[in-house]
Amino acid sequence: MKHELLIQTPEIIRDFLIYMETVRGRSEKTVEEYYMDLRTFFRYLLMARGMVSSDIAYQKIDISVIDLEFISSVTLTDVYSFLVFCKDERGNAARTRARKTSCLRTFFKYLTGKTQQLQVDPLQELDSVKTGKSLPKYLTLEQSRQLLEAVEGKNKERDYAILTLFLNCGLRLSELCGLNYGDIRQDHTMRITGKGNKERIVYLNEACENALIRWMEVRPVDGVAAKDKNALFLSGRKRRICNKTVQHMVYQYLDKIGLGGQGYSVHKLRHTAATLMYQYGNVDVRTLQSILGHENLGTTEIYTHLSNQQIAQAAESNPLASFHVKKK
Repeated sequence: MKHELLIQTPEIIRDFLIYMETVRGRSEKTVEEYYMDLRTFFRYLLMARGMVSSDIAYQKIDISVIDLEFISSVTLTDVYSFLVFCKDERGNAARTRARKTSCLRTFFKYLTGKTQQLQVDPLQELDSVKTGKSLPKYLTLEQSRQLLEAVEGKNKERDYAILTLFLNCGLRLSELCGLNYGDIRQDHTMRITGKGNKERIVYLNEACENALIRWMEVRPVDGVAAKDKNALFLSGRKRRICNKTVQHMVYQYLDKIGLGGQGYSVHKLRHTAATLMYQYGNVDVRTLQSILGHENLGTTEIYTHLSNQQIAQAAESNPLASFHVKKK
């Protein structure tokens, strides 16, 4: 977690954040989200209880006064009131409110179960926010082919390899940017470091291997900074490629094939890989979970959605599909 955030955080919250990052292995981004959600919650409580001047902007409310005594006073009603505030005043969608609920539940479980600073968990009966499951947005097989065929320009070998890995391996953006060429192994597999520094191994099919070979043939060697010399993918400045560069590149090619501005993104390429494997490869959900590096099977099960064509085919395959009762 960033040092400046730790400095301005009350000790009891800081200890929780450190625990989540160092012991539970949560990523820096996730820990910062915990920090912001807790800050939002305690700012709301200070405001709702009239403990700050009315002329202080919400974003300026100082939570340094938060201590164990204050936290001990939190009730279930406080949290439900906070969620209403998030919905009505901050315009938070159900998924965002669900994340905040999860953060608060984790925080109070830590205080009661791990450190036993609280005797009773006030959020034990806290209900989860209903989010509803939306189907992931993904490219069709034909659109995926068009995206690969659209690659051109001075970085065509690099860009083609990146898109091929996204569409075949279902990598997260951070996972791709963090790849080293030493992660490509002789046994046709690749080592990926995912969320919480958890490693997994994925198989490299022929398309991936060929794309990587073509990229490695032209990958710069001279002029690469020492700290980036092992990076698999490099920017035009011979530095490890960053998230923004990859995002910009993907948006350019999506726009080129007429899919720009339609909600497609780098992460949707991960959805595409998962969907294509499930729909065309007869991959079971457990295998897909391992490939994608999902901690919970429930996260993977969203990819078991069926296309309208598959539903129609299933209906037509019913042995009663052509049955007609003969008129008497």
